[in-house]
Amino acid sequence: MKSFLIRLVGWFPAGFRSQFGPDMVRLIDTDYHRARSRGLAATALYSAGMTANLAWSALAEHWHPTWMPSGAPLPRGERMRMIFQNVMKDLRYAARGLRRSPGFASTAVVTLALAIGAVAGMFSVVDTVLLNPLPYQEPDRLVYIAGTAPGSDLPDEFGISAEFYVHYLEQSDLLEDGSIYFDFTNTLRVDDRVERPRMSVVTTSTFSMLGATPILGRLPVEDDESRVLVISHALWQTWFGSDPEVIGRTVFAGGDDRTIIGVMGPDFWFPNDEVLLWIPRVVNPERIVPGRFGNPFMARLAPGVTTEQLATELHMLARQLPDRFGGSARYAEIIGQHSPVIRSLQQELLGDVSAPLWILLGAVGLVLLIACANVANLFMVRFEHRHRELAVRRALGAGRSQLIRSQMAETVVIAGVAAVVAVALAWATVPLLLRAAPDTIPRLNQVGIAMPTLAFTFAVTLFSALVCGMVPALRASAPNLGRLHDGGRGSTHGRQWGRDALVVGQTALALVLLIGSGLLIRSFVELRQVDPGYAIADIFTFQIAPDNLPDAPSYASFHMDFMERIRTLPGVESVGIVENVPLNEGTRGVRFETPEMDADPDAGALLRLTWAAGDYYETMDIAVLQGRVFRDADHTTDLGNVVISRAAAEALWPDQNPLGKQLRAQGDEEWQTVIGVVEDVMQYGFREDPEPLVYYSLVGPGEDPRRISSPAYVVKTPRADQIGPDILALVRDVAPMAPMYRVFTMEGLAADSMVRLSFTMLTLAIAAGLALTLGAIGLFGVLSYVVAQRTAEIGVRMALGADARQVRGMVMAQGAKVVGIGIAVGLAVAAVSTRVLDTLLFGVAPADVGTFAGMSLAMVLVGLLASYLPAARASRVDPIESLRND
Repeated sequence: MKSFLIRLVGWFPAGFRSQFGPDMVRLIDTDYHRARSRGLAATALYSAGMTANLAWSALAEHWHPTWMPSGAPLPRGERMRMIFQNVMKDLRYAARGLRRSPGFASTAVVTLALAIGAVAGMFSVVDTVLLNPLPYQEPDRLVYIAGTAPGSDLPDEFGISAEFYVHYLEQSDLLEDGSIYFDFTNTLRVDDRVERPRMSVVTTSTFSMLGATPILGRLPVEDDESRVLVISHALWQTWFGSDPEVIGRTVFAGGDDRTIIGVMGPDFWFPNDEVLLWIPRVVNPERIVPGRFGNPFMARLAPGVTTEQLATELHMLARQLPDRFGGSARYAEIIGQHSPVIRSLQQELLGDVSAPLWILLGAVGLVLLIACANVANLFMVRFEHRHRELAVRRALGAGRSQLIRSQMAETVVIAGVAAVVAVALAWATVPLLLRAAPDTIPRLNQVGIAMPTLAFTFAVTLFSALVCGMVPALRASAPNLGRLHDGGRGSTHGRQWGRDALVVGQTALALVLLIGSGLLIRSFVELRQVDPGYAIADIFTFQIAPDNLPDAPSYASFHMDFMERIRTLPGVESVGIVENVPLNEGTRGVRFETPEMDADPDAGALLRLTWAAGDYYETMDIAVLQGRVFRDADHTTDLGNVVISRAAAEALWPDQNPLGKQLRAQGDEEWQTVIGVVEDVMQYGFREDPEPLVYYSLVGPGEDPRRISSPAYVVKTPRADQIGPDILALVRDVAPMAPMYRVFTMEGLAADSMVRLSFTMLTLAIAAGLALTLGAIGLFGVLSYVVAQRTAEIGVRMALGADARQVRGMVMAQGAKVVGIGIAVGLAVAAVSTRVLDTLLFGVAPADVGTFAGMSLAMVLVGLLASYLPAARASRVDPIESLRND
């Protein structure tokens, strides 16, 4: 670094060296060794500062030569005016020169515009979704609290129960406030309009903890209990026409009549942005049943508190719960194993989407580097064509800084025009990107080309101008004066390494993107090949919630009759009912026991529970492994029959025949008899392992129809994407006030379950394709230029007996060498960088040999194709004509 700084002094003009050169060299020698003695960081900082100081001094001499210590300094305003005039003069001169080379200018602008536009568009998404703070008061103090109990049969992470909420807020010195909530779908009826939107039951502290205030009305207080509700801005607009008189109006929501007391503003973002209304909940410590886990818990830290400090305190407080709230021996055992899980609320809400978005921003950043390398190569070629002009200017007294400025001015003009085009491209393409994005990404409706994106684009443009122009400008500032006398003839081998290095970098970066997209494509294929235990083709599903079904028999009779009416529709092959449609809803966890287990209330296996009826198993093509499934009689009278999945049978009776065995959910009095065993199903997605499942009939234990108040129908028909209006007509006929909602096809649900992977795969594949194209163009351009420069040499070779095949081989060998080095570098980089894709991959390792080899082969083929075209041109050189021209 010291020798570089001393050489940098030598590059500056003579006037500067005569005044500062010797003293500066001595200063460098003394201070550099002093910095080295203080460590690497001091050395780096010193070197960076000295380089910036020397560079500014050189620019100062030429942009305002009177502002030097040798003369009286100009006033500040005059200095700035002179700087501006000189900059504008350079830019005007550069623009005139570029107008004389429209092909070069347009190619460079389009190349940079595509890359900068991709970066700007992706940044607008990242900035809105990830970088903008959560729209809450002091969001950095908001945390999400859950629990884990290693060694228990609970999930790896689970929501808390109400006693945690009460005890934490009462006893913690590190928490200011907290809130628990849970979301669900239920009937909302306003006059004649009935639907089943998503709503949430929240503790009354939720809104104040988040720092949110309504635009109309007020927030709930404890005295309101659950008789009131607060509605979202979207619900206020769509259901009530933005009526300011909505406060005080009574609607039917969540199974009861409730009064609207508040309307939230459009900027209020609840952790689940599908929620349209909130019902307050008051937690009574005297009525808590301990151990009912599953409630999300948000809390606000006291000022200056860290999550590590809070975790230590909550771990201690949790140990006190059995003494205060009681509970079974199993509950006490879970508390003994319990540890709090704490993370920022932003991480909780955005954790699943942050990794793919950062990956995509990094991918388009690599495309930008490849584009910059391409444009830098174009500028190098342009310099080779202008070397005589630059040499003449240098011979006539132009300083190196003047030549550097003139060359950099061209890159600034190119990058500036590209930035304008890029912003237009981003403005046009970002909406297309958002349409392909998953609905689970929050705040997508706020994404746009706003001021932060424009500022970022400006910074990227300056970076691109620097990357594209610095190396060509430095080389152009030192033209070979000796080449004036020979008319420009001579070998370009000494300057070829720079262009080759850029192509190597392009190849390596393109290969990294190719391998990444290849890994995601393989993961997508693997997911598509997973057998979830059920069919997804030609299945239509929907839910209805009829009222006025007072008891279980009438409830079962209604749904059995309605299934018969659906079967009469054209094209319907079979119809079934299930409480929780796979890929759309989760099942509830219940602890089951068998007569063979001890009488201990903590005995039992944690299984999942749902209800099914009709031809559900046939419709979904769920294999019946043993026994039978439900018949009509099982749904009209409580016969005490259940169907279980393979995993449930193994959990309760390993290596035994489960048919005829009995089980019951803890808390029930009647035993149920197993009549059949069916295949396991993937309830939550194709990445998740199947969970043990118990199926009840429509008339189950307790004969309580509210346990399955809104079943989902599954209809097998080749008209799955067209039958919706026909079924809606039937619903309006038999239950005019019943909302029909959650209308899907199973193929659509399957696609939605993979949308995060498919969106990332599609975007990364587009970036990889663009990078591959730019890399191929870069290699083609370099080899084409080499062929043009070596036309005379090739003519001599052919005159001496070389045939066309040998000439093609010579040119393609040069291309193969560059591509080979680039592939080697790219493989090394990809071996490290593809680890960031680990959370997105399925069935394939980040360092999958097949993907690495396949994408490397694709890169070789593209490189050979890009090399062949210039090679074919070289093989057609006429030796007589080339020698005559030379």
